[in-house]
Amino acid sequence: MKLCRVGEVGTERPAMIDTEGKLRDLSGFVRDIGEEAISPAGLARLAALDPASLPLLSDDQRYGPCVAGTRQFVAIGLNYADHAAESNLPIPEEPVVFNKWVSCIQGPNDPVTIPRASVKTDWEVELGVIVGTRAHNVSEEEALDYVAGYCVINDVSEREWQTERGATWDKGKGFPSFGPIGPWLVTADEVGDPQDLAMWLEVNGRRVQDGNTSTMIFNVAQIVSYLSRFMTLLPGDVITTGTPPGVGLGQKPEPWYLKSGDVVRLGIAKLGEQRQDFIAAD
Repeated sequence: MKLCRVGEVGTERPAMIDTEGKLRDLSGFVRDIGEEAISPAGLARLAALDPASLPLLSDDQRYGPCVAGTRQFVAIGLNYADHAAESNLPIPEEPVVFNKWVSCIQGPNDPVTIPRASVKTDWEVELGVIVGTRAHNVSEEEALDYVAGYCVINDVSEREWQTERGATWDKGKGFPSFGPIGPWLVTADEVGDPQDLAMWLEVNGRRVQDGNTSTMIFNVAQIVSYLSRFMTLLPGDVITTGTPPGVGLGQKPEPWYLKSGDVVRLGIAKLGEQRQDFIAAD
């Protein structure tokens, strides 16, 4: 299933995409695409519905974040060897973990605000993992059983604040609007193997990232299991799993970054596309 949330900011309604790509209203069956809906039992109830029986919604709806009620937005850094190389950093022996603040989460096509005085705002197409079941100390073999589905994420980053303003990356990762999520939560059964998904990103029509989740250093099962050793993953939590090479930081002959007026498009096979206008802060 492809589940989503559509409507104006703060008043989104739950919906699904039918086999013809039409939006169908789920508000008669679930309050939101949140903890209850994405539990194993909730997904089974939704899967039993006949999409053709649901009310149609207009196609010109704004897409909100594809999951509601996220309490933890966890990120994995340097998870592609060639991205680590372009960042001039060694391949990690264990996953690099940092946080994106939940306050940065927004819809996939909403404008992204470049922070005041920023000169190093960067892009990163990433596979997002949406937790469906509370997870603590789970094995790699069972880890994917705790995943409700997957989505596209742009891990927007301010590199100066990430690497030049102290010891933690978090400060450069969670500015308002730095977490576009969606357009859809595609359920794990529909995605199949999360380690076989092509991904890409364009800036002003120029293709700068072209990768595949098959080249991750740590795969989704390893990441979920690893995180669950030292935290409890909660339903609705989002994990963003790293980016392939081609970010602004790694451009040759020298880095270049986003400025007001730039347009970023990105997508992942089976999971849809995003588009963001980058704008200056007030």
